[in-house]
Amino acid sequence: MKVLIANLGSTSFKYRLFDLPATTDGAGEERELARGGVERIGAAESRVYATIGGDAAEPTVIETVQPVPDHAIALQAAIEQLTADGGPLDSVADVAAIGFKAVHGGRASGVVQVDDDVLLAMEEMAEVAPAHNPPYVRAMRQLAEKFPSVPLVAAFETGFHATIPDRNARYAVPTEWLEKHLVRRWGFHGASHRFVATRMMALMERRPLRVVQCHLGGSSSVCWTRDGESVGTSMGMSPQSGLPQNNRAGDLDPYALLHVAKATGRSFEDLLVELSTRAGLAGMSGTSGDMRDLEAAAANGNDAARVAVEVYVAAIRHWLGGGIVELGGLDAIAFTGGIGENAVGVRARILRGLEWAGVRMNPDANHLRKARLHSDTSKIAAWVIPAQEERMIASDALSLLAEAAQ
Repeated sequence: MKVLIANLGSTSFKYRLFDLPATTDGAGEERELARGGVERIGAAESRVYATIGGDAAEPTVIETVQPVPDHAIALQAAIEQLTADGGPLDSVADVAAIGFKAVHGGRASGVVQVDDDVLLAMEEMAEVAPAHNPPYVRAMRQLAEKFPSVPLVAAFETGFHATIPDRNARYAVPTEWLEKHLVRRWGFHGASHRFVATRMMALMERRPLRVVQCHLGGSSSVCWTRDGESVGTSMGMSPQSGLPQNNRAGDLDPYALLHVAKATGRSFEDLLVELSTRAGLAGMSGTSGDMRDLEAAAANGNDAARVAVEVYVAAIRHWLGGGIVELGGLDAIAFTGGIGENAVGVRARILRGLEWAGVRMNPDANHLRKARLHSDTSKIAAWVIPAQEERMIASDALSLLAEAAQ
């Protein structure tokens, strides 16, 4: 059964088309028919790419550079790639389901079939996920109207973090804020952290297994897991929080907003837009929020870019340290995401000087994208886990539909 997975990031769009066994026991061949996406959405030039026949010996690779202003155009480009002559689909109606790596549903969480109530729940949280929920809701409505016979499934990022205990999930705000307005630390990147947690449980035999997971990319977060379950995470009420992001500030004292608003006469709404679109690594460096650009600029003597990278690394190490305390020790550190998998220098900076904690790097392994980073004498393991959360969401979508059919 063919399942299309759409993953809308803050400045990116990725999709994968899978052909999965129709049986829930997993028997049968599993294939990736196509993958593709768009990088640097909203920039003057965006990279639009696709690999048709992902599991084939000689897949067809398509790549263009063109302006892609928003996620709706990115989704349209993906459908055109998949249904073009020679593509794996005659129409979108060929798929059994379209799964979305959705971000914030508030009262809607976990893996659910999209209906009017789910869309309403996402709209209720649009103010705290402005870069994600509106484009997801638009895309879902467009597809529901154009292809009403195709089930849409949302796998919410918050679902994996439902196991976080109150001590790590609650803010010190009046209880009414939690009960009426859902103000709490929700956590995000759930599909990625769930996939990494599953892989770590398979890679390591130690139980209990205590892991600090670093999802590092255009949007980044740290998650603490014990035996594959989330017990704490850096992101809070919104994806704007936690670590510095590519163009989002991350954690910030709310009174800084009041101070700048009074000093400049600007509205809170205007300042929030700036914090979520022109801040973060890009705002600090004055160049780019893309780690590839930042590292190149820092190597060429750009001091602002160097400081931005250092602030990013320091924030990750802050949460790494917190995880060691919360978990009562540490068995492994895992890296995933575009930066986590590819930015060799960032990984080295995060792990530097941690011999006191039992981390000993294998200097010959850090240049690899898929690697065991630790040496044989290291007490703490360090792994690079390439992200594959889309395949997991595809399986979740079929399982949900199978349960609904019973």
